[in-house]
Amino acid sequence: MTAIKHALQRDIFTPNDERLLSIVNVCKAGKKKKNCFLCATVTTERPVQVKVVKVKKSDKGDFYKRQIAWALRDLAVVDAKDAIKENPEFDLHFEKIYKWVASSTAEKNAFISCIWKLNQRYLRKKIDFVNVSSQLLEESVPSGENQSVTGGDEEAVDEYQELNAREEQDIEIMMEGCEYAISNAEAFAERLSRELQVLDGANIQSIMASEKQVNILMKLLDEALKEVDQIELKLSSYEEMLQSVKEQMDQISESNHLIHLSNTNNVKLLSEIEFLVNHMDLAKGHIKALQEGDLSSSRGIEACTNAADALLQCMNVALRPGHDMLLAVEQQQQRFSDLRENFARRLASHLNNVFVQQGHDQSSTLAQHSIELTLPNHHPFHRDLLRYAKLMEWLKSTDYRKYEGLTKNYMDYLSRLYEREIKDFFEVAKIKMTGTTKESKKFATLPRKESAVKQETESLHGSSGKLTGSTSSLNKLSVQSSGNRRSQSSSLLDMGNMSASDLDVADRTKFDKIFEQVLSELEPLCLAEQDFISKFFKLQQHQSMPGTVTEAEDTDGGTLSRQHNAGTPLPVSSEKDMIRQMMIKIFRCIEPELNNLIALGDKIDSFNSLYMLVKMSHHVWTAQNVDPASFLSTTLGNVLVTIKRNFDKCISNQIRQMEEVKISKKSKVGILPFVAEFEEFAGLAESIFKNAERRGDLDKAYTKLIRGVFVNVEKVANESQKTPRDVVMMENFHHIFATLSRLKISCLEAEKKEAKQKYTDHLQSYVIYSLGQPLEKLNHFFEGVEARVAQGIREEEVSYQLAFNKQELRKVIKEYPGKEVKKGLDNLYKKVDKHLCEEENLLQVVWHSMQDEFIRQYKHFEGLIARCYPGSGVTMEFTIQDILDYCSSIAQSH
Repeated sequence: MTAIKHALQRDIFTPNDERLLSIVNVCKAGKKKKNCFLCATVTTERPVQVKVVKVKKSDKGDFYKRQIAWALRDLAVVDAKDAIKENPEFDLHFEKIYKWVASSTAEKNAFISCIWKLNQRYLRKKIDFVNVSSQLLEESVPSGENQSVTGGDEEAVDEYQELNAREEQDIEIMMEGCEYAISNAEAFAERLSRELQVLDGANIQSIMASEKQVNILMKLLDEALKEVDQIELKLSSYEEMLQSVKEQMDQISESNHLIHLSNTNNVKLLSEIEFLVNHMDLAKGHIKALQEGDLSSSRGIEACTNAADALLQCMNVALRPGHDMLLAVEQQQQRFSDLRENFARRLASHLNNVFVQQGHDQSSTLAQHSIELTLPNHHPFHRDLLRYAKLMEWLKSTDYRKYEGLTKNYMDYLSRLYEREIKDFFEVAKIKMTGTTKESKKFATLPRKESAVKQETESLHGSSGKLTGSTSSLNKLSVQSSGNRRSQSSSLLDMGNMSASDLDVADRTKFDKIFEQVLSELEPLCLAEQDFISKFFKLQQHQSMPGTVTEAEDTDGGTLSRQHNAGTPLPVSSEKDMIRQMMIKIFRCIEPELNNLIALGDKIDSFNSLYMLVKMSHHVWTAQNVDPASFLSTTLGNVLVTIKRNFDKCISNQIRQMEEVKISKKSKVGILPFVAEFEEFAGLAESIFKNAERRGDLDKAYTKLIRGVFVNVEKVANESQKTPRDVVMMENFHHIFATLSRLKISCLEAEKKEAKQKYTDHLQSYVIYSLGQPLEKLNHFFEGVEARVAQGIREEEVSYQLAFNKQELRKVIKEYPGKEVKKGLDNLYKKVDKHLCEEENLLQVVWHSMQDEFIRQYKHFEGLIARCYPGSGVTMEFTIQDILDYCSSIAQSH
């Protein structure tokens, strides 16, 4: 510590003209131990300033820095905490209290002692020292005039006493009277001693002269003492007189205290009685309402509701300690319990009767709804029951067992009622769907070997879709010649005055409207019932569910509600689950009936799955936006899965029917049925799925179907015997390309380009194949010429070859006069017309391509003649213009 003190004096205080008197190593109380030093310092210049300085070691090195300084005059209190036991803690009260813990009690005591000395020396005892040992302060008291205040460093300061002006003047006078004092100090001291003796003698004489006055003073003191004794006697008599008064006042005070205590107890007792009377007293009107109130009238329901709320408040009052031990309180609570039990039983019985009556009342209205495709309106019933909503909330809070019993009874009665209504509703829907297809049942029983006309008539009556139809109709019709189909179609149109497509569209539109009507009726019915259940059974409230532990089971044995002890809050998710389970129990027949209706629609026409997919997707999307976990959303989602499976099955059946197509060996193929059917499917699908939510399902179906069409067109083309393969490919891919271009289906852009490429390739291939070598001998001749040139003979030397001289060329050319060429082209036109079908109308396109190809060959021959037989004057016997005239006249004549 000495080394630290020396270092602090040297580094911190000496540069500031200060002297370090005491030091103590401390840390703040109650915090992390960060040590610092408190230093007591004085300035070396006058006037002296005393400070307490806090010095802390720097974080960046081993040197110390001055952190904060307080003037000692600002120190109000020094609290040493304990004057008896050794305690290193102490407080310094400056502008606020600083709590310190010294490294040792000795250091703390030394520092406090130094502060006390400085206070005595410079501040004249302005600082209060609390809990400081008196022994410590006594040790610090100076024992002589010249004793140091703070130690050896202050001795020089204490020995020097500055003379005041009077003392200085007296000394000067005395020095003037004794000039020898400076040169002979002994003589001066002896003189002063003699003068002091003279003064002492004068003082003794003065005291002896005043003896008489002293005697007079003593006499007066004796008289004063006698007067004091008399006063004390009087005070004693007064005290005896007041003693009895004091006793009386004590008795009065004690009596007043008892009276005040009694009044206080009476006030408290009155407060407790008023509390019990105000909170546990049920009005007679409420009691009468609970016992005899009319639960069928609005006024009676309101009175019972108010009485039930008042009863609940009385039962739920928070009793103060000791109230439950009062007999009157126990009797009143028992009375309340009896009232609650009796009213709960009466309420449950009445509501059960209301549920039963509702079933009978609604059954009487079913007949009028059986004609129209509408569901009965339950709003009046809901409106009547909602009057009991507050009573149901009260029952839920007070008797959960009866509440659950009512819930189960409501589900039982309403499930039977809704089952009758919904089944009748779906029967009407089925009748409306199949009403126009009764005649088709006759054809449904026909054997598979009936004629194609009967099967086509069956499709006209709507028993199956034109695209997919029944498997028998597709297999029987297969691929017939266009002439046969046209004749059959015309006869059927004459019979029915309506096309099969018109009938299909009408039936499908009718089905679409009926299906939409079914969903539009079911959706508000379910939403209204769910909203009613939520409001009536109070399943949206965040409140506790007191009552007994019960479980209600549905018909499948599943638990409707979990166990709930009294006062246990029902989570929001559990309330939603309870609503959903109640809806499942009440509307358990909706999903099976919807599935049956979907199966019927799919049986009537597999294309109906497209309508159902779009409508159901929209309703599911709407329901999920309201509540994704609701009963309606879940049920419609399950049904949507079934519809999607039927849709996928429809697509798979179409692909399978494509693969099973058989073509006639005696008639030309033309446009394949499944190509035309794909066009119909795509057109219908685009009109149905316009702005639909599930466009992705259709795009996937398109991709599957178009690949199946491509594969099976090529398969049929390879199997075709009557019609050339290129014609089958060209016509059908042209039809596919035209369909995709017209419908502009974005997901089939690549297939559209592929169809166009296939159509172009097979058109060129058919033209080359059909045109062949119309000038056969001339072709053979020039092939020989080209062979010689390929062997290395120069073109102008070919005419010197014996087999290819000018005479041979003229001989070959003469065999193909213009008349012969026109005849060959006419035969070719007839052949092409025989191959192509009228539906696609590609005859002129093909004929124009053949004309261009023939002209190309002609130009090729002319070029060879010009190069290999220059200057020979040999030319063809017809010109390009002749070819154009021949082709034009042939086309016009046919």
